[in-house]
Amino acid sequence: MRRPGYAAAVNHAVLAQVVRSGFVESVHHGSAVALAADGTQVLAAGDPEAAIMPRSSNKPLQVVGMLRAGLDLRGADLALAAASHSGERYHLDGVRRLLARAGLSPEVLQNTPDLPLDPQERVAWQFAGRPASALAQNCSGKHAAMLLCCVENGWSIADYRDPAHPLQRHLADTVAELAGEPVAATGVDGCGAPVLALSLLGLARAFARVATGSAQAPEGRTADAIRRHPEWLGGTGRGVTVLLRSVVGLIAKDGAESVYAAAMPDGRAVAVKIADGGERPVLPVVVALLRRLGVDSEGLDELSRVPVLGHGEPVGHVEVVGI
Repeated sequence: MRRPGYAAAVNHAVLAQVVRSGFVESVHHGSAVALAADGTQVLAAGDPEAAIMPRSSNKPLQVVGMLRAGLDLRGADLALAAASHSGERYHLDGVRRLLARAGLSPEVLQNTPDLPLDPQERVAWQFAGRPASALAQNCSGKHAAMLLCCVENGWSIADYRDPAHPLQRHLADTVAELAGEPVAATGVDGCGAPVLALSLLGLARAFARVATGSAQAPEGRTADAIRRHPEWLGGTGRGVTVLLRSVVGLIAKDGAESVYAAAMPDGRAVAVKIADGGERPVLPVVVALLRRLGVDSEGLDELSRVPVLGHGEPVGHVEVVGI
């Protein structure tokens, strides 16, 4: 029996194909949308109005909600609140700093214990015999910010992940308002916090709202933190960090299961979901969408190239189609 949800409901489009030695070996299906500065659709592939779970691509929207609730963060700390960080030392020190502001210790974090995402940090962590921890997990910045927001508002912290908690209700209302549509479903994200389903169209609209926000508004403060501190949003060598550094003014956030959203200061925005959840084609598709909107820079060339190897040497590439 087919369960309700993205894979069961959507008329997927082929967004990328894997070419090996001139032969199309595999294809990746999905949906994508690109919006002009005035919000009109420049491109729609697949079904961008179908609900998806944006996963961590929702984090900047949730940060806007926390700022609206009075959370007092700026700069790198604010970027860390929206991060899927690599678990590098400065990330973990930043999470501790957020918790200390709330008078809390890492033991109160309720995100799923894990090892750092950064390969070198992960090996060092394991070599030291350290177990998986909530602090090291990539969503600990968001969870620390949620706890700080709760403390500042006098809300309970023991149940801060509960969708019925005042914080989570407020964040759901904020995400829906930014997207211009109701939340289609609520689930449990990999980190244990609620994940809110939206359409790709709504996700792109929401990113446009954040990217065009005035400097003192929660939207503009979030965008400024992402633009100024991309390494705190991702980490050393991460694709999202390279993308943000490559395009002046861009905001962007990657999400699990191959979701990606990005927007420019004038409101041009894109959102992508690869149906099979494979990460291989997602950045080339994002780059193609941005270029379709007239966004380009030298740094995008590197992100658009995903080689296909044969005997350790490039014999093909991932080719974007239909965009």
